Amino acid sequence: MAEIIQRDGTWTFDGEALRLTPGRDKNVGLLRKTLGELVVPLEALAGISFEHGKKTGRLRLRLRDGADPLLQASGGKLTDGSDPYQLTVEADRYGVAEYLVDEVRNALLLEQVPSTPCTAYVLPGPAVPLSVSAGDGTASFDGEHIRLEWNWKTEDAKAAAGTRLLALGDIAAVEWQPAVGLENGCLRFVVRSSPTKAPPKYDPNSIELWGFKKDPLMALVAAAVQARLPHPAAPVAAPAVSKELTPPPAPQPAAPAEDDHDALLRRLRELGELHRAGVLTDEEFTAAKQAVLKRL
Repeated sequence: MAEIIQRDGTWTFDGEALRLTPGRDKNVGLLRKTLGELVVPLEALAGISFEHGKKTGRLRLRLRDGADPLLQASGGKLTDGSDPYQLTVEADRYGVAEYLVDEVRNALLLEQVPSTPCTAYVLPGPAVPLSVSAGDGTASFDGEHIRLEWNWKTEDAKAAAGTRLLALGDIAAVEWQPAVGLENGCLRFVVRSSPTKAPPKYDPNSIELWGFKKDPLMALVAAAVQARLPHPAAPVAAPAVSKELTPPPAPQPAAPAEDDHDALLRRLRELGELHRAGVLTDEEFTAAKQAVLKRL
């Protein structure tokens, strides 16, 4: 077993999974503290690295695309303080960090874990029920329904629509965007029946975020919903075709004995009836008739 303990957190590797426990240091982001301990199995990993610095270094995990609903929903836009897959390492623990990296890399090689994208989530996503208040509203999710409630800072046009209750089955996509510079962020739900390009400030299916402390927690709501939506890379099942709509196969001419003249004539009459009934197309009727006539 390999383990590194830092003020930023503790990473423990047992040969099959990495256990990531956030620390209590003031630099640890609220999202990491709220998310709590994570267990990352080997099959979720694409790699691990350690970056040296003058005063501190940094351990980084690289997950396979599509392995984690949190990364899928946040689009890789989590800050260093909020990213649970980073760990700040003090200079006197560089050797331990490098040993941990070697152990994980060796396990990935031995287990032949592919680095290709996943077609199903390996990590489960945040537990529900979950409720977060930030920006101009509160988002709650119980595993089946999303509830959006507004506060006194909500734009009047959006608040006038009242509390929103969205069924999970009606959600086509979810996204979380952090506030960057002068651009506000958002938690947005794309509803199948009412897609919109309205800014989050006016969109009744979005919560606008202004860059305050609790904004990253909205990414947890996004991740919890994302974990329960169809995986973006999952193979799409072919639609079932009703037998009633499947056209019947073109009748093939029978192969009676060459001297059975009456049977061939009966076959010609049957082909004519099928053609008049619309079962055979003109081309199919002509081809079948020519085949019978050759036997005559």
